Amino acid sequence: MRTLLTGGTVVSMDPAVGDLGRGDVLIEDGVIAEVAGRIDAPDAEVIDATDRIVMPGFVDNHRHTWQTQFRGAGADWTFPQWAVAMHGTVKPQYRPEDVYLGTLLGRLEALHSGVTTMLDWFHCALSPEHADAAVAALRDTAGRSIFCYGAGWGGTDPVDAEIRRVRAAVPGDGPVTLALGLRGHEDTGMQTLARELALAAELGLRTSVHTGSDGTARPIADLHRHGLLRDTTTFVHGNGIGDDELRMLADAGCSVSVSPDVELKMGFGWPLTGRMLAAGLRPTLSVDDTPSAGGDMFSTMRTAYAVQRGLDGTLRSRDLLSFTTLDAAASCGLAARTGSITPGKDADLILLRTDDLTVFPVTDPAGTIVSAGHPGLVDTVLVAGRVVKRDGVLVDVDLAKLRTRLLESRDRIAAAAGIALDGSWQPRAESE
Repeated sequence: MRTLLTGGTVVSMDPAVGDLGRGDVLIEDGVIAEVAGRIDAPDAEVIDATDRIVMPGFVDNHRHTWQTQFRGAGADWTFPQWAVAMHGTVKPQYRPEDVYLGTLLGRLEALHSGVTTMLDWFHCALSPEHADAAVAALRDTAGRSIFCYGAGWGGTDPVDAEIRRVRAAVPGDGPVTLALGLRGHEDTGMQTLARELALAAELGLRTSVHTGSDGTARPIADLHRHGLLRDTTTFVHGNGIGDDELRMLADAGCSVSVSPDVELKMGFGWPLTGRMLAAGLRPTLSVDDTPSAGGDMFSTMRTAYAVQRGLDGTLRSRDLLSFTTLDAAASCGLAARTGSITPGKDADLILLRTDDLTVFPVTDPAGTIVSAGHPGLVDTVLVAGRVVKRDGVLVDVDLAKLRTRLLESRDRIAAAAGIALDGSWQPRAESE
């Protein structure tokens, strides 16, 4: 099977390939075979990329997709309010089918906006059936997904048997793979964290963990002192940790994920993008949750870019593209497979319209994507060479039916939780 993308502006994110003002990309059996100014492939299916930017699909390495039902409800919430609302109020009312629908629609939204690879950080593990429903939803979408299983979130321990059970059901390196969402030593203790890291290593799983500090705690230094920093762990947020701790992460080969919209709005503090770079880390970006923030990487990039430019003027638009493609792919252990338009990698690609009046004329592609990009520009999406969105429409998805089911799910959960859906719901946290 051969596909030829022809006549587009190629932003490859591979220094060896470079950018092409007018270029072709040949795909064979789902893999990028060639990138050049012009390619002759008379037997290939042709996708006309004229007036399109051809670039790697985005990689979001931290999103709590099960919360999709309550999009926008938390726009004004602080972090304590979010915790009370999502974990204390609505999560207990979630059935496995609610998890399925939230995860399915959330993953489809990400795919629709050009996220070809997404890590679903799942912490709605009320039962094994809830976890299985999330995996089923990811498998029922056409994207490349990582199920990051936060088993035991809320206190269940030990989680070893459940992790092994899910690992047996999600083996190998197919479209849906498994990672382990660590609860963190602040919640479970060093011994439990050490055991879970050992389990992850035994099962060949990468790990992800939320972290941060109020300026007095030293979570990374604590892990460093106990020899528990791993190059297979992604640390999410990190607001408030010290510069020396960032250097510890860099020295250990760890990766980091910044969720700028959520961090700023919920009161975490300034995103650490610039400080991470100064410490020798390559930041990556993530959405986090859609009750509080938009679900696309364009707005995420724009926030991170504007904030850091305001703080010290250091970032360039090309940096943001790297954070959301190649660097994020590396944080998921997928740098050899995706994140750039490189011969030999899987064809995870997106085509962005350049004739749309919101971006026309495109003078600098990277600058335009970061400063003015939005999901409406995403015309075509390919995952491993398969077209999953064409002419602005997801392929083989009955969105009308899914919308109806999601609304029914949301309304049932809200009624069971005793909350209003008229914008008046403001959860009250004990700390506020």
